[in-house]
Amino acid sequence: MASASSTFSLSQILLPRSIPNQNTSTSSSARISFISSLKNSHSTGTAITTKRLGSRPTITVKATAVDTIEKADTSLVEKSVNTIRFLAIDAVEKANSGHPGLPMGCAPMGHILYDEVMRYNPKNPYWFNRDRFVLSAGHGCMLQYALLHLAGYDSVKDEDLKSFRQWGSRTPGHPENFETPGIEVTTGPLGQGIANAVGLALAEKHLAARYNKPDIEIVDHYTYVILGDGCQMEGISNEACSLAGHWGLGKLIAFYDDNHISIDGDTNIAFTESVDTRFEGLGWHVIWVKNGNTGYDEIRAAIKEAKAVKDKPTLIKVTTTIGYGSPNKANSYSVHGSALGAKEVDATRRNLGWPYEPFHVPEEVKSHWSRHVPEGAALEAEWNTKFAEYKKKYKEEAAELNSISTGELPAGWEKALPTYTPESAADATRNLSQQCLNALANVLPGLIGGSADLASSNMTLLKSFGDFQKDTPEERNVRFGVREHGMGAICNGIALHSPGLFPYCATFFVFTDYMRAAIRISALCEAGVIYVMTHDSIGLGEDGPTHQPIEHLASFRAMPNILMLRPADGNETAGAYKVAILNRKRPSILALSRQKLPQLPGTSIEGVEKGGYTISDNSSGNKPDVILIGTGSELEIAAKAGDELRKEGKTVRVVSFVSWELFDEQSDAYKESILPAAVTARVSIEAGSTFGWGKIIGSEGKAIGIDQFGASAPAGRIYKEFGITVEAVIEAAKALF
Repeated sequence: MASASSTFSLSQILLPRSIPNQNTSTSSSARISFISSLKNSHSTGTAITTKRLGSRPTITVKATAVDTIEKADTSLVEKSVNTIRFLAIDAVEKANSGHPGLPMGCAPMGHILYDEVMRYNPKNPYWFNRDRFVLSAGHGCMLQYALLHLAGYDSVKDEDLKSFRQWGSRTPGHPENFETPGIEVTTGPLGQGIANAVGLALAEKHLAARYNKPDIEIVDHYTYVILGDGCQMEGISNEACSLAGHWGLGKLIAFYDDNHISIDGDTNIAFTESVDTRFEGLGWHVIWVKNGNTGYDEIRAAIKEAKAVKDKPTLIKVTTTIGYGSPNKANSYSVHGSALGAKEVDATRRNLGWPYEPFHVPEEVKSHWSRHVPEGAALEAEWNTKFAEYKKKYKEEAAELNSISTGELPAGWEKALPTYTPESAADATRNLSQQCLNALANVLPGLIGGSADLASSNMTLLKSFGDFQKDTPEERNVRFGVREHGMGAICNGIALHSPGLFPYCATFFVFTDYMRAAIRISALCEAGVIYVMTHDSIGLGEDGPTHQPIEHLASFRAMPNILMLRPADGNETAGAYKVAILNRKRPSILALSRQKLPQLPGTSIEGVEKGGYTISDNSSGNKPDVILIGTGSELEIAAKAGDELRKEGKTVRVVSFVSWELFDEQSDAYKESILPAAVTARVSIEAGSTFGWGKIIGSEGKAIGIDQFGASAPAGRIYKEFGITVEAVIEAAKALF
């Protein structure tokens, strides 16, 4: 934590790393080997030269009889760093599962961040003005669990470390924000974390620009992230980091664990680009710490330099040795993703001079770290005092910021949503969505978002606000460019920054394929992002099958903890937004039409909240002859078919099934009132895959849909050719009488 620190005597150990592939964990002429005992250990003459490969160092080692790690006087900081290493080693060993290599290599930078730099309160992990830390290389999560444990977080006790990766544990195999207070975002899929960090930093810059005053700086915190070679290779990191540079997110500081090893071996087999040059081109400030193993002062100096750069994010490339301290597995892929093994653990203990039992924290380390609890409480108390003063001087701004920081919705906010009657003009639900967004922006200070270069087509611009840009960060329209994957993950970071931030992002529904991984993480990590997905069916017409979603509705209905909403008109679109705002721990996808749709009789905001509801019915006793079920643009078709069947004397119930998930949550009695078990004559119609509709219509019902790719033609012609018509519904219904 940011506080005065003593100057320690530091050893200058350098573990050089080789560049050839590591095909085994045994020694080779180009890899460091260690003597197993610390007594009388000394270097026997290793000669090291460095040269450049792009901007990456390669190290050539002239092998001698034995290369050793030299024992230095133990300092408190070194003992603390080794405590972190061995907590990780011991937890992975006990679980016989995990990734010890990264924690062993990144322990120095982790120690400096959590012990000397970051501002946080261990007893209140959700204090608003805390610094945020993201471990993008989430496989190395024992690094963060060890740090949280030492810092005094209640979420990671001794027993939690000992139950790493076990059922019900608060120390799961990758960091999960909903399991472990102190974890900001859920990471694991590589590259997601750095993109989340961009979202966290965006939120800080935006809120600071809106609420800080010349006499009171009430929003002031940094976002730190550790990412690895795998994160760098994933395309999402480039998407997000490109935006971070464009936006000038000066309080984003990323540590690149440059250890040159991935699962398949040395990264030279597939990754030889100059990361430095790339990030400089993306608009980042770049620093290289050449000795990340023991160069504590280098790391400190890099952080100080990074903080001095206000107009750019900073990448600190920290060259480390994966599995540092392991005599036979350091600097090899074998230490990346599996336990060291008892023999190698013992050898590592001897090599690093660690005589303690597993999970032991030396008293001097425990005493040193214990100060973070009172210091954290003092930091929060100081901020609370400042905020109390802020509230007296700036009542309106304080109320807004309080709403954002707590998630408490303004009273009566939902009354801002527009309502419609059958006499209202027909319109595309994408246009109706824009009306809802603009209405909500006036009453929800935390609503912020944008589109992947499709704002004028997705209809997502907030008309009363300008663009969030480097020099106008107070604005609320975010221009993501053609970066769907990065956009989704950035919005996850925004949503998880504060419970009263409501990020939305938009593209064509078919392009959820580009951002599915980020959407899945939204659902997993309980981030209430609103996904505004337009051009939701074959109704987009001439753009053809590449742009026409077919299987997408079914796929998201299969995804846990997400709301898939397909509104049919204005009232249902407003209802979908009400649901999305109220559900802060699960994301919502709104599938919206390009084509105009009528405002249907019987639709309602309240009906959407039930997921499925009746919009028309001429039956009695809950016994219609047939139930017609539609979603989105096809609800109109179902309604027209119902009218025609009624002319023939049939009793017909027409049901809007806007959200399967919400309907599933209703009581059995309500479900029976909409879909009575005795009525097996059911017809569904939806311009998408019929997969899954059997759950709704039963074994005797008929599903009208599309189980093949679409085509390029005007929308009306496509609907006719694929049989998404009133006539098809009537024919299917009559076959069931």
